[in-house]
Amino acid sequence: MLTHTALGVGAGVLLRRGHRVTPAVLLQVKTLLDNLDGQLARATGQTTETGRYLDTEGDLLVNAVVLVGLAGWWGVPLTLLQSLILSVDYLWERDHRAARGEVFRDPPAQAGDDPRVLAALRRGYALYFTPQERVLGALFEGRLRAAAGGPPTPADRVAYTPREINVVAVNLGLSTQLLALGLCLLARRPGTYLWSLPAQALLLAGVQTWREGKVSGKW
Repeated sequence: MLTHTALGVGAGVLLRRGHRVTPAVLLQVKTLLDNLDGQLARATGQTTETGRYLDTEGDLLVNAVVLVGLAGWWGVPLTLLQSLILSVDYLWERDHRAARGEVFRDPPAQAGDDPRVLAALRRGYALYFTPQERVLGALFEGRLRAAAGGPPTPADRVAYTPREINVVAVNLGLSTQLLALGLCLLARRPGTYLWSLPAQALLLAGVQTWREGKVSGKW
């Protein structure tokens, strides 16, 4: 976990120095190791709460360093925009499963986390990610109530969370983000990726409008 985070940070530093090919390769290696790390932990029953927080916050660090490396201080608001896009993916999958009575995420398989490390990671998550999730969650719930014309029924919640919205959101996930960035770097057009972030936000806004229409009967 720390290895792939270090690779991502190193890629961001190289981007700031004007390199393109090496960071593109490092980001793909980072993605590969990140995905393997999570799958291996789940397959061997070694998931921990600390690991989940560390993975999420490590990804945030990488994203921030990479975007600042590409865009200077403009990378700060772009990091927030990217985080909001990824939070939508998280919330839509959570709500999709909740509407169908499914378990969203299994509890960690192992205990024994260092309480001081875990407390620090929880504080970091609470400061950055929790406000995003609350604001977006309240927005989505409010839009559902408006589309349903009052308190939503279980059927309304199922209609509001079709599989299609998860397909769109998951394809804007972090692995796809870093793959797209790597391709833009190899093509020597990093600005294309930066401009794609507001385009992604507009796409999600369109999907949100569509799913509201499924509840209200407009679609």
